[in-house]
Amino acid sequence: MNLSDSKKKLALAGVVCGLVAVCLALLGNPANMAFCIACFIRDTAGAFGMHQAEVVQYARPEIIGLVLGSFLIAVATKEYRSTAGSSPMIRFVLGVIIMIGALVFLGCPLRMIIRMSAGDLNAWVALIGFILGIATGVFALKNGFSLGRAYATNKINGAVLPVIVTGILVLALATSLLKASEAGPGSMHAPVIASLIGGLVFGAFAQKSRMCFAGSMRDVILMKNFDLFSVIAGLFVVLLIFNIATGRFVAGFNTPGVIAHSEHLWNILGMYTVGFAAVLAGGCPLRQLILAGQGSSDAAVTVAGMFVGGAICHNFGLAASGTSLNPETKELVAGAVPLNGKIACIICIVICFVIAFTCKREEAK
Repeated sequence: MNLSDSKKKLALAGVVCGLVAVCLALLGNPANMAFCIACFIRDTAGAFGMHQAEVVQYARPEIIGLVLGSFLIAVATKEYRSTAGSSPMIRFVLGVIIMIGALVFLGCPLRMIIRMSAGDLNAWVALIGFILGIATGVFALKNGFSLGRAYATNKINGAVLPVIVTGILVLALATSLLKASEAGPGSMHAPVIASLIGGLVFGAFAQKSRMCFAGSMRDVILMKNFDLFSVIAGLFVVLLIFNIATGRFVAGFNTPGVIAHSEHLWNILGMYTVGFAAVLAGGCPLRQLILAGQGSSDAAVTVAGMFVGGAICHNFGLAASGTSLNPETKELVAGAVPLNGKIACIICIVICFVIAFTCKREEAK
């Protein structure tokens, strides 16, 4: 099964993934967070007690499904490759940075597209930062940036993360050891089996189509290649139709319940950080999970960094808050990025520049 040999097939893969997100939203996931990698990793980290924000603690089966879906389809189509050794600690740091940027914005690139399709103008503003961040990463690539090559390793090594997420699934289903939110976003979820199946399907199609939100824009800027962009376009169109058809499309900045804020500079800088770091790491948060599933230990290290980053954001007050209605006064309470989050975001951008222009191919030095 080859989906990458035509734009139509790639767009179809995006449509399928969009339908998965729609189904999960209808079945109980937060509508504007139907499938958010950053949010779901943050929730899963909370389930393990890595942070104590009680409203965002739930082992999301979608994350498990993404990794296993990628793993199973890669094995079935003989694309599984166990590799490692490409600057793992730098990749870990980039994983942390990606999560900090995402939680300053309040969402990963996938959720940005979901929010855009629902009329959230804050997400459209953030898109500016995401594109600029990717463009900065492309500039670094053109100037010789490289984290070095990965090397083939024992096949078991690449299967470690799939085994770990399978263990998480067992813990979630068979024990009461993991924490689960009783209120807030963490308490809103589709049935476990639906979430798991959705993750498996999404993961399989993302693996075969090479879906990557940062990679699609990187290819457009670097090579004028719109192939990967076709996947994102298919996803967006499905979500847009769904939101319009169900009356969920509301164009505006301060829309209660969307879990977003209107601090435009920080929406831009948050997604600038994500875009920049994603290009340096070789893929957006979704792509890192898919690569980890198909055997890349380097991507698995980045995923580990994202888990730690999610915990850091809530343990040290870096994550932004969303606009909401005060239940008592019914007044609109604007979402905001805390000072700690702003400082952390700037530090992350500086670190990205240091990594981008100190890690170079030998011939480029």
